[in-house]
Amino acid sequence: MAQALLLPLISDGVIAPVAVRAAVASEASARQLAEAHGLVVSTNPVAAWGCSTVLLAVKPQQLEAVAAAARPPGDLPEHPGPLGESPLERPLLLSVLAGVRLERLEALFPGRACVRAVPNTPCLVRSGLTGLAWGQGVDSRRREWVRGLFARVGEVMELPEGQLDAFLALTSSGPAFVALVAEALADGAVAAGLPRLQAQHLAHRTLAGTAALLHERELHPGQLKDMVSSPGGTTIAGLRELERAGLRSALIEAVLAAAARSRELA
Repeated sequence: MAQALLLPLISDGVIAPVAVRAAVASEASARQLAEAHGLVVSTNPVAAWGCSTVLLAVKPQQLEAVAAAARPPGDLPEHPGPLGESPLERPLLLSVLAGVRLERLEALFPGRACVRAVPNTPCLVRSGLTGLAWGQGVDSRRREWVRGLFARVGEVMELPEGQLDAFLALTSSGPAFVALVAEALADGAVAAGLPRLQAQHLAHRTLAGTAALLHERELHPGQLKDMVSSPGGTTIAGLRELERAGLRSALIEAVLAAAARSRELA
């Protein structure tokens, strides 16, 4: 996710590669990033804490170890920040960790202005969604800069932190649920006689076209369902089977389970 957010900014010239200090887990990843993108990359986590803005993208289970390696704010900034921060300004921490609350981030990284961001994987193709919640000490200038950063890879929404679990469950876990639906639709088409690659292509295009129609025409999903379902036709026969199998309830419960797990990770 860190690369999905950072690399478009580098390719657009928003951030210069020489302004980035990255820390990754393996030497192989460090070499690959350095060679492909001209970044200064290290396996030493201390390296990244010399910057006035830190993008924290690790597993929630790794948070305590990462916090233990963080440099104290008194040592910053070693490298100029994107807003020309003075040494007296609190360094900015952008966290994309699932479920980790601002209160905990501020306790683990004292002296830093913390922001919680919940981006999703379609950021890879600049069609993402990102939810933002602000910690203490994030002024309007920095808020504008953070919004602009995530807007490069999709739509940005500012939410009360209490709503981020539901946002994550729908937008971050949702792509996996949709991918499962796409796979199942393609499997059905193969069972009905289409070749595998063609079935996959058609399933993907059907989902993409349906999403575009719902979004651009601002249709309620029920409206589109009724538009396609003619009396006694093929679609209503298929919908009857989906209702019988409990697809609607299964998707609702999947989102609720993902939101509950996000709260547990806190």
